Amino acid sequence: MIYESNKTKKKNGFEYKEQKFSIDTGDRVNDINIQDAVIHVLDANAGEPVLNEFTLELTEDTYRFLYKHIDKIFKNDDLVPAVFNSERNIVREIVQDYLNGLDGDIIEVSKELARQLFIIMKGNINIPSCDLIITSIITDQGPMIGILKLDYVNSFTHQVEFIDNKIGVGLIKYSTALPGSTQRIQKAAFIKPIREGNKFDLWVLDNNKGRRVDDDEYGANYFSNTFLGCSQVSDSRTETKAFIHAVERWTRNNITENAEEAEKIRTSVKDELQKEDNINISDLSDKLFKEDEKKKQDFEKFIKGNGIDKEIKVDKQFVKKKLKRTRLKIDNDIDVYITQEAYKDPSKFEIKRNGDGSINMIIKHVINYIEK
Repeated sequence: MIYESNKTKKKNGFEYKEQKFSIDTGDRVNDINIQDAVIHVLDANAGEPVLNEFTLELTEDTYRFLYKHIDKIFKNDDLVPAVFNSERNIVREIVQDYLNGLDGDIIEVSKELARQLFIIMKGNINIPSCDLIITSIITDQGPMIGILKLDYVNSFTHQVEFIDNKIGVGLIKYSTALPGSTQRIQKAAFIKPIREGNKFDLWVLDNNKGRRVDDDEYGANYFSNTFLGCSQVSDSRTETKAFIHAVERWTRNNITENAEEAEKIRTSVKDELQKEDNINISDLSDKLFKEDEKKKQDFEKFIKGNGIDKEIKVDKQFVKKKLKRTRLKIDNDIDVYITQEAYKDPSKFEIKRNGDGSINMIIKHVINYIEK
């Protein structure tokens, strides 16, 4: 683990420590076995949470519902490794007592976690009501406690009535339905037993769907900062993802009227990601811009300014997934979805440079197409 910074920041009256590390966490969790689960109701409009006294009966349908959500979270590119901050942390303490066998009652552990989150919810009107599921799981990386915040979604069902001896069928809206297995949970955590030599303590998913980036940090990041009390750890996947996004943002902002140069940058970066295990930002900048010293410096400064170190370790699995299919938005009125294989196949697709900064994108030898 490489320590990088530990700065104390203050926003909206709250102090927190910004910690940044860089590690390689290896493969993500693959095998999942659900042992127990407890669900609680956290209604922000109520005075108290509704705390369950029983574990869920893991029927085939219930198990499948939980498993699909958990599996989808572990495969989510926004799931990041994290470490608990050094301050006293109730969530860390009660979960570690359970994982270390000091408290074997998953119901009591789950109730205390629900109480802690409910206190935070009552202090911020922007936090949506939810059902909170606490689950004990066994994985190929050992036992973990999972915390899933299931924000309510709107759902409709039919209602059958008899009106003057006639059947009437209408729709009823439910505002407290749980997200289905095909929908994404926005906030979740999976906490590991803390052991000496661990590279990280937990996995965290903390998306802020529907929030503006300029919303107050306490409100936007309550789950990681206030409830879990943890800081993100940068691994090869998060670094690779951040690097790809930073390159695209720089290209969009700085190469606006030269499609030929933009295409060269994007293609060159993709080639580097696929060929190299490590990418040095300075070396890449030299390759991309050669004699243009200003662009080299601007590019390098921008990439490093997005939290990326001088060199990144490339996550090949993420690159393969990310580059499998590309969406091209052309002059704001043409969308093209194309696989990386087809993009590089000159018999199917060709980029023709016109010499004036513009390019022609040619789709070749079309024998079948449909309209959607």
